[in-house]
Amino acid sequence: MPANPASHNGTVSRPAPLEGHGGADSAFEASALERSLGIEGASRWMGWRRRGLAVIALLGCLSLFGIARWLAATPHIDAQWRVAGDGSLVLQHTTLAAMLPLEGQVLLSLDTGAGPPLAVDARLLNHSPRWQAADAERARQRAAQQQLADGLAAGPVRLHFANGGIAEVEGRPRGLNGLGPLFWPLAALALVLFLFSAAVFLAQPRPLNLLYVAMALGQAAQLLLGAIESLHGLGLPPAVPGLDLDLRLALDAGTGAAAVHAFAWHPRRLLRAGLVAGAAWALAAAGVALVHAGALLPPWWSAQAVCLALGLLGWAVMRRSQRLESNPYARVMERFTLLVLAALLLVTTVVALAPGRFPGAPGLAAGAGLAWNLLLAALLLATPFLARSRRLLREFAVLAAIVTLATGVDLLFSALFSLGPVTALALAGLFALAVYTALRRLIGEEWTGLSLPRAERIFERIYRAAREVQERPARYNATLTQLLRELFDPLEMKRVDRLPDRSRVVGGGSVLVVPVRRTDEDGVADLALMLRFAKRGQRLFTLEDARLADRVVEQLRRAVAYDKAVEHGRSEERLRIAQDLHDDIGARLLTLMYQAPTPEMENYIRHTLQDLKTLTRGLAASEHRLSHAAAEWKADLTQRLAAAQAELYWSVAFDQDRRLSVVQWSAVTRVLRELVSNALYHGHATRIEVRMSLEGRRFSLQVADDGQGCEPQAWSHGLGLGGVRKRVKLLGGGVAWRENKPRGIVCDVNVQAFASVD
Repeated sequence: MPANPASHNGTVSRPAPLEGHGGADSAFEASALERSLGIEGASRWMGWRRRGLAVIALLGCLSLFGIARWLAATPHIDAQWRVAGDGSLVLQHTTLAAMLPLEGQVLLSLDTGAGPPLAVDARLLNHSPRWQAADAERARQRAAQQQLADGLAAGPVRLHFANGGIAEVEGRPRGLNGLGPLFWPLAALALVLFLFSAAVFLAQPRPLNLLYVAMALGQAAQLLLGAIESLHGLGLPPAVPGLDLDLRLALDAGTGAAAVHAFAWHPRRLLRAGLVAGAAWALAAAGVALVHAGALLPPWWSAQAVCLALGLLGWAVMRRSQRLESNPYARVMERFTLLVLAALLLVTTVVALAPGRFPGAPGLAAGAGLAWNLLLAALLLATPFLARSRRLLREFAVLAAIVTLATGVDLLFSALFSLGPVTALALAGLFALAVYTALRRLIGEEWTGLSLPRAERIFERIYRAAREVQERPARYNATLTQLLRELFDPLEMKRVDRLPDRSRVVGGGSVLVVPVRRTDEDGVADLALMLRFAKRGQRLFTLEDARLADRVVEQLRRAVAYDKAVEHGRSEERLRIAQDLHDDIGARLLTLMYQAPTPEMENYIRHTLQDLKTLTRGLAASEHRLSHAAAEWKADLTQRLAAAQAELYWSVAFDQDRRLSVVQWSAVTRVLRELVSNALYHGHATRIEVRMSLEGRRFSLQVADDGQGCEPQAWSHGLGLGGVRKRVKLLGGGVAWRENKPRGIVCDVNVQAFASVD
């Protein structure tokens, strides 16, 4: 069924409200709302998806425990070793009876019976030949690891020590307790990444998600290999040593090619995207083949060149996408790619410079490579949830980057400046802490959109908007639109027909949809505002943005409701006062008029009754047409000036007949009466000129007389003139008095924003 099915009468029916903040936050998912907007998002979970994920999770857990049991059954030499300053191995502790007398001695060689004795040094403890830059040394290391694994599997091994001692030992199974402290965390992280990829693909099976699965599975395999290589002591499963460089390069190259392929299609499909993707996969395949054959550069340098080339290609693709359209998702991916490239360059430099200059370099180089894999895994875990409040994932990404940096700098200091391990580690830690704050802000705020305005600035903007809505309720939508524009500074903002129940972040954080509901007597239709690309395309929208938008809409709605409640209360109170004046004071004045002793007194009371009638009618009315109010003002002044035997000149001009609020009507009425009263009773004027105009929102009133007043600057403003100033200020305007040539006073009232109730 279409997203917006048409009814038989030709109108479009509104779809059912969608879910709130959850669901449509992944860059690798799509929802009905997002498809209607042409944006990618998340689909609803169906029963078969849940069952499928449960089956995949069960298979993953069974596979992980199967690998753990296989590793636990592999034989090893049950001993703890220490690396001496010259790189030799010293037996530190063992449970084997044959080796107990040799604790504290240096191990020289191993005799497996399958070949010549195997010379031993610290490199035998390094189970990751992938991060050995010297190809000949890596080949010897792999051969030694394989010879030791085969020897332990075949029978007893003889250990030769520097003091002439010889111990013959059988390889013992490691057991689950002997897998080492790093195995389970790394294996668990690999399982989590595997399950994340399965969840993303099951949410919406499509090619883009399949590319994410390829990247995630590649790095999950890398983490699992790292977990296997973290086994402590001497001895690995026989199948492990020969798989290192080629397999790891294939995994990294496949991850890079899949990333370039995805970048060419998302968030914007580039011209010749298929050609770019094909070139990336061809580069990865050719690189793996050339490294395996050793055809060009030495294998390790060829592997690093392939990874760096794919990283640069991915950065160039994201850079191109960002230039074509300022998309915050492309910006985030571009910077993530730069971060990965910087980490890879640092690890490459460390591994290339450290050998031969620092005894512990092989082990620390492997640690730097593991930290780089952790960084890739953290970024892959965070990518589908960039628009969500996943602070733990962002912190993990920051820590992985810091660990990579600290490890690399530690090795560089040790290799280049011949510093001791403690000194190098301390300096590396200080250097890493120096960049931690900037990197944390860059990843956690600038790249993923948490840099919102400060609380006081948000409150100030909401307060200003609420005041404007209270003054002009009909501009609710325009005020809300302007407020959201000020808060988020989107690259594009428009109205859409689809109306979610709450604000939603869609398109992987590229779009924020804010519902605006006003189903009240004003008749303003429901609508939704779509904001694309926050901060002019510089950052993603997050769930914090959606919650803030909901609060802003709610506060403005409350401001309108509060204003209406206050105005209703005022109207009721004015009506009560008008009724009391009419029933009580009016009746008394009417009685006095009939009992007046003289015709002059009767006429005065009749005029007073007429003024009271005008006042009560004005209080009872909720609004006044300008033309009606002007007629009443003119009639009132005409009667008063006729009684005082003075002449009235009246001039009124307005561009359209607008409605005045009670506050406006009351203020202008009292200002006119006070100014005319002053001219008559203090200035003894015989002619009063009133000119009034309203052009757009600018209101002006001028009252001039030919009385005896002079030097208005020297006047002391009492209750009368002070009341005039107060009422004009209430309208948002100003008032000034000046002398009228040749005699009299002119009062000018100007209100630049004479708001209408329309």
